[in-house]
Amino acid sequence: MYFVYLIVSKNKKRTISYVGYTNNIRKRLKNHNDSKGAKFTKGRKWKLKYFKSYKKKNIAMKEEYKLKKNYKLRKKIKLGEII
Repeated sequence: MYFVYLIVSKNKKRTISYVGYTNNIRKRLKNHNDSKGAKFTKGRKWKLKYFKSYKKKNIAMKEEYKLKKNYKLRKKIKLGEII
């Protein structure tokens, strides 16, 4: 299984989000929080806000790309309108 996920972190004035995909969501979140994840995520504490599973890696990658580019949907997820 592969997962597309959205994590959020509170900054001083705003909430920021990051979208990615993985085959081990717990390990990936731990890596982000240990500053071993993507460069953008280093130095912050992240919480998993959304994830969805897929059977094939290529489908997960396509869905990750769509979510990364859809800022309106990301905002709805961050605000808890979509769970």
